[in-house]
Amino acid sequence: MFSPFLKKKNSSEQRTVQDINEQTVSDYMLEEPLADSGNTETGEGRAYSIFSNKSHMDKPSLDLVFAVEQMVQAKQRVEESHNELQDRLNYANGNIERLSRDLKHLNKVIEDREKSILELERKLTEKNLKVDQMMEDYRELQTALSDQTEELKSLNELERQKYEALLQKNNELQAEKNRKISDLEEKISKLEIEYTHVKQKFEVQREEKAYLVNIVNDFTTRMTAPFSPKTGSNDVSSSE
Repeated sequence: MFSPFLKKKNSSEQRTVQDINEQTVSDYMLEEPLADSGNTETGEGRAYSIFSNKSHMDKPSLDLVFAVEQMVQAKQRVEESHNELQDRLNYANGNIERLSRDLKHLNKVIEDREKSILELERKLTEKNLKVDQMMEDYRELQTALSDQTEELKSLNELERQKYEALLQKNNELQAEKNRKISDLEEKISKLEIEYTHVKQKFEVQREEKAYLVNIVNDFTTRMTAPFSPKTGSNDVSSSE
């Protein structure tokens, strides 16, 4: 992870050491790490104790000490950067694990949602099939009703024509009936008049007959009166 940085620092320090004394720097750097590689803090403390007394050192030694201090500081910065990056890596790994769990949960939720969607699609398909069947039945029923309606219209028209014919015939019969009634009424009136005349004639004839009967009776009485006793004549006279 930090190898390019180390290479850059090592190259810079090697150029500095080459200006002073490459072999001296290399020997000096190898002494401390190899002597105490198991305890970094102790090595740093010894280096600090060695580098703290610089008053008796000459310029090349001071330059060497400065270079070593720079390398130690660079090493510390690299370690700090490494620790920071390690913390960031751990944090990132934690986030990745959390996101992985969330992703699994989301995948599970998505899978459940997909199952629900498939179930809803299946139900919707069944509903659509039922709706299509109902629409087909409705169209068939509508066609049947239309046919029945047309048939009923035809029957109604036929019945209407029959009714109009019967009505016309009834009107004709009614007119004929009224005409016959008028004729009969006229005949009745004539017969009543004729009956009145006949009655009058009958009354006249009856009166004439009664008159004739009375005359005949009177004549008969008169004719038989001389041959009857006196009492009889008195009776006839009283009856007259």
